[in-house]
Amino acid sequence: MGETVLPTVEETAPQETEPPIGGLNGLNTSHHQRQHQPKSNGDSPSPLHAPHTLSFEEVAEALRVDINHGLSTAEAESRLGLYGSNKVKGAEGLSMWKILMRQISNSLTFVLIIVMAISFGIDDYIEGGVITAVILLNIVVGFWQDYRAEKTIESLKKLTAPEATVTRNGIPDQKVKALDLVPGDIVQLNVGSIVPADLRLIDGVNAFTNEAFLTGESLPVEKTPHKKFDDADIATADRTNLAFSGSEMTSGRCRGIVVATAMDTEVGQIATMLRQKKDEKAQSQGFFAKLVWRFLNGLKTILGLVGTPLQITLSKFALLLFGLAILLAIIVFSASKWVVGGEVLIYGICVAVAVIPESLIAVLTITIAVGGKAMAKANVITRVQSAIEAVGGVTNICSDKTGTLTQGRMVSKKALIPGIGIFSVDSITDPYNPGSGQVTLDGQVLALEAYRPDTVLARFLRTIALCNNSKVLPAQDADLETRSEKKAGLDRYASDNKSETDTSTIESISRPPTAILNNPMTGPWKAYGEPTEIALHVLAFRFNMGKENLLNSLNVSLATEFSFDSTVKKMTVVYRDNTNHNLDVYTKGATEFMLPVLNVTDQEREGILQAAESMANEGLRVLCIAHKTLLPGTDIHERATVEKNLNYIGLVAIYDPPRLETKGAVRECKVAGITVHMLTGDHPGTARAIARDVDIINDSTPASAVMVAREFDDMTEEQIDAMETLPLVIARCSPKTKVKMVQALHRRQRFCIMTGDGVNDSPALKQANVGMAMGTGSDVAKDAAEMVLTDDNFASIVKAVEEGRRLFDNIQKFLMHLLISNIAQVILLLIGLAFKDNDNHSVFPLSPIEILWVNLITSSFLAIGLGLEEKQEDSMYRPPHDVKAGVFSKELITDKFIYGFFMGALCLFSFAIVAYVGPGGGNLGSGCNEGFNDTCDVVFRARATTYTTITLLLLVTAWEVKHFARSLFNMYPNTDQNVPRGLSVFPTLWRNRFLFFAVIAGLVMMFPIVYIPIINEKVFKHGPITWEWGVSFGCVVLYVSAIETWKMIKRRFGIWSGAHKVISREDAEARVGLDVATVQRMSEK
Repeated sequence: MGETVLPTVEETAPQETEPPIGGLNGLNTSHHQRQHQPKSNGDSPSPLHAPHTLSFEEVAEALRVDINHGLSTAEAESRLGLYGSNKVKGAEGLSMWKILMRQISNSLTFVLIIVMAISFGIDDYIEGGVITAVILLNIVVGFWQDYRAEKTIESLKKLTAPEATVTRNGIPDQKVKALDLVPGDIVQLNVGSIVPADLRLIDGVNAFTNEAFLTGESLPVEKTPHKKFDDADIATADRTNLAFSGSEMTSGRCRGIVVATAMDTEVGQIATMLRQKKDEKAQSQGFFAKLVWRFLNGLKTILGLVGTPLQITLSKFALLLFGLAILLAIIVFSASKWVVGGEVLIYGICVAVAVIPESLIAVLTITIAVGGKAMAKANVITRVQSAIEAVGGVTNICSDKTGTLTQGRMVSKKALIPGIGIFSVDSITDPYNPGSGQVTLDGQVLALEAYRPDTVLARFLRTIALCNNSKVLPAQDADLETRSEKKAGLDRYASDNKSETDTSTIESISRPPTAILNNPMTGPWKAYGEPTEIALHVLAFRFNMGKENLLNSLNVSLATEFSFDSTVKKMTVVYRDNTNHNLDVYTKGATEFMLPVLNVTDQEREGILQAAESMANEGLRVLCIAHKTLLPGTDIHERATVEKNLNYIGLVAIYDPPRLETKGAVRECKVAGITVHMLTGDHPGTARAIARDVDIINDSTPASAVMVAREFDDMTEEQIDAMETLPLVIARCSPKTKVKMVQALHRRQRFCIMTGDGVNDSPALKQANVGMAMGTGSDVAKDAAEMVLTDDNFASIVKAVEEGRRLFDNIQKFLMHLLISNIAQVILLLIGLAFKDNDNHSVFPLSPIEILWVNLITSSFLAIGLGLEEKQEDSMYRPPHDVKAGVFSKELITDKFIYGFFMGALCLFSFAIVAYVGPGGGNLGSGCNEGFNDTCDVVFRARATTYTTITLLLLVTAWEVKHFARSLFNMYPNTDQNVPRGLSVFPTLWRNRFLFFAVIAGLVMMFPIVYIPIINEKVFKHGPITWEWGVSFGCVVLYVSAIETWKMIKRRFGIWSGAHKVISREDAEARVGLDVATVQRMSEK
């Protein structure tokens, strides 16, 4: 089991440390946060109501604690007894026993067990042994697939810190176990600390925490201890006077009062949601109603009537077959006038076995396993194998933004520099690589190798590079630094709260090895530091003006640094020119905080503000850049003095860019009839901008398609159901919002995928039809999901849907093949009751072992071959299939009976020809069902002929069902197979190599079964044949003619798939209203 990776200060790559941008907010329920309920009514403090709406003094008073003295040891022990240990209960994982029960819990397995028991009961050990082997194979294969993918859920337990630093008995900095924390404890936090419980902060200096695992916030969140909020239901991510259990301090220090522990923390409430049953109504009923509900639910689970649509459909089908098997057995017994002797009983069981596709579960499991491997190549790992088929039927995809639709890393998108113009950066594939993407100036592409910045641009680039504490390194140079060195350096500057910083310390942090200067701008790069600074540093690097370059080329030294301060929202560095001793002040900060200190006119100030607001409305984060020069000897100790009368240089806007392939993948979804929703924790402006960039929304999309989570959460189910369409974009999401969206989709009978990476996403992942967790996400999310995206890429979801549709189509094909065989055998055996021997006993047209051999060996490999068929060329151009109808479409049901009738009739014909028309015809002997004697020659030859006929027909059927309407002789009309049209059958047969060799193997295996003496007479109860081969091959010709005629009728009259020509992409785009010309322009790019 992998460890839960909590955010760290370093930023190497988004999958390791970069906090996800724009995920979901923490739990934001309409009811107020549950607080601790003491187990007794003594002098324990009353439960707190929305602590973010109280000052820390009010919280301290409510919890009866002196913030400078802390709790006494006795009081802490007393409260520990009342509130219990500060321990989050992990979600329940699947034990090996449950995995085993999951394999057994389906109706088909129970039917086979019943048939096995009857076989052993009548001493038919061969048949019973074969069926036992089938059951064991089904269970072992399924168990192994699920066991390899399944793991026990322990992640939530690992989200708590092992120790906490508290004040007790008036003594600060005491170390106690995090498990022993209680409400009212005073906790101290420093850089790198893991928050051990939910805290109401008392004070802090430059305190930032990384809450990405919980809220999905883009960046470390600034804490504001002295703020109070009026809104009790404000989004969790906006409760900046609280620190949440499991988050990490990335800079600064702070103190806080514990207000929630264990299951009352935000993480604990999410754990509670994970443990809740889906059917809440049943939980609210009385005792007997609960008992009945549990019994019915358990029965459904045992019979396999819960799960994916395919699982449910096949379980219902198995129950239908079981009922049919009983009915057929009754027919057999009735034909013998209920004189049920050993032979009649065996014949009845033989008919029951014939109606059951014994190999179906094994074939399905193997096919899905192969599909799982194909998905793994597409970067989708399947934890629950049955979800592979389910994903093919999705109608809606609810995706997170950060790292899925976007790259999960900040980049500089625009730079507005007066006198120069507007620089833009586009087509970035690696946000840390300065050579990735292209830079334009006022729309003209720049060749950066030959471009030389002028004085104004050089000053701008020098400012964003020197006023910066990040590192940007090629991979080989980054690998030279140990993780401990990086952590130590970053902690030094992050925790330094003095206005002046030692020059050697800063330079040791920011100077990479000299080798970086000569490294080509290709290959993977790494970066360390605050994401905003990294984005600025990479922009400077594009012009070969990275910090290291500048420090090597300029004769300057650091005079002082004023670190970023949350009260002034600025950072300033002052460098001394060692040649003329002038002081250069470089400053960056939030525009609204920079405007008052800029040396600009009111008109210029208004223009700067408008430009900043314009970029902010595009979803960009805007910083203002300024500079000034001071004379030698100027006092630089006072920050306010240094940071005034600054000369405005320009604005720079950063954002998390969409993945290049996302827009195309969203269009693929639209073409495939799938609606994409973006549910993000980011701000509405950012969400709207990214959604427009990736084509989830466009200019014609109604305003109601974009909502803020609070608006959606406040709506009743009736109001949501009354909406014409559900919103395509929801910003500032909470876990409740995602769950509410899933439930709304379910009420509309939609089948949805939900993606997520944080702990907060887990409840929605669990409730969705198919939950997809990010490979870089928390283990909690992975354990709640059915699938994991190893590359966190939305385009991989589309590949998974494509593979799911291929699998669905192929399941229909091999189901058709298996069931045709069963129907043919039932027809053969029922009408075969009329074949009476000299003792007036019905003669088996096929022996029980022949039936099992055909069903388990011959059909199984053919079915597996059909399961490996390539995807249909238009599989992603047609709408999703009807999940309610499932694999048993009207066409499949009709075709299986028509094919089965033809096959059964021809098998009857072949038996009758040999038994009644050929040499010795009419003499069916005596006791020929039990074994061979001198009177059984005709029966054994007729039985062998029937066996070869049904085998040959099944081999041909495997090729015929590759498509339900197209002729075998023109199976791929739109594909150039480089052969004359009349010979196109040969490339068709060779196209699926596994199926081709399965047919050849089935053909070859017939001969030893028919001709080896002991095997044919003792085991299969048939004999060698000669002229009878002509009958079998003649039946093949008649069968193919009949099937091709039926397919021709379907095509001629437009019946079902016969009415469907191959859908072109243009047709599909026109169906969903996409602009074909726009798509063509995209493809040309």
